[in-house]
Amino acid sequence: MVTFAGFQLFDLAGPTDVFATASLLTGERGYRLELTAVRAGAVPAGNAITIVAQTALDQVTGPIGTLLVVGGPSVPEHLGDRELIVGIARLAGNARRVASVCNGAFLLAEAGLLTGRRATTHWLVAGELGVRYPDIEVDADPIYIKDGDVWTSAGVSAGVDLALALVAEDHGHALARSVARGLVVYLHRPGGQSQFSTPMRAAAPRTEPLRDLQAFIEANPTEDLSVPALARRVGMSERHFSRVFSNQTGLSPGRYVERSRAETARRLLEVTGHCLDRVAQDSGLGAPETLYRVFRRHWRISPGDYRRRFQTKGS
Repeated sequence: MVTFAGFQLFDLAGPTDVFATASLLTGERGYRLELTAVRAGAVPAGNAITIVAQTALDQVTGPIGTLLVVGGPSVPEHLGDRELIVGIARLAGNARRVASVCNGAFLLAEAGLLTGRRATTHWLVAGELGVRYPDIEVDADPIYIKDGDVWTSAGVSAGVDLALALVAEDHGHALARSVARGLVVYLHRPGGQSQFSTPMRAAAPRTEPLRDLQAFIEANPTEDLSVPALARRVGMSERHFSRVFSNQTGLSPGRYVERSRAETARRLLEVTGHCLDRVAQDSGLGAPETLYRVFRRHWRISPGDYRRRFQTKGS
């Protein structure tokens, strides 16, 4: 496990507890864990707790089963740390597989380990990863992604999901299931990380009529929001309206309306106790079947499961 000053402690603690529990259950077939950093010794996490790196990066030798790079709020400060980046790249050459937790993916990318691969990271910085490293195919929704011998995972607690998947690959799903039960976590967490993200936003239109129309759509989900109706509202032909709207928001009108209604439905599920029929109607989606399809498409989870996880207490 590669650490650095200001790392996210849970990125390290979650996976190491998974591996340690697997070792407890398997005995000699388990894992030997080793913490490393640019220099051996005390390494402060971002929450003021300090761990001890047993070895310095340049002292690690021999074959490595798994090289796991953690993330944390200080990752941007370390992208220019050549000792850290070169050390990660060197150790990766001796590793059977390489993995990262959260924005630790940026360190893998800086070391050239994600070039030409599909990868994920915390949803909040996934766009930045794709812009900074255009040779990476970034997918912001999965909890973790395996591309060959390189694994990347979403934010913070997703390191536990990743570690369980690594245990399953090494020792089978039965052991991974036992570890998950012991730690009281999901073996396979339902849905993707988009269910935890902030509301989906399109670009703000440059022209006032379209900005006003955008506000109208979000405030009136049950109105007729078809292309003909929206085009009439801004005094454009349907074809011209569709082209201008897509150019200025990055989404087609139909796609934008669906996303806006989906966000309305998500908010209603969080703050009301309305039945799914009413949520579908009040969000403009019409029928529970449509509500279900839209939720599965956007968040890979059913409306009922989403409500059980995120409904505000007392709603």
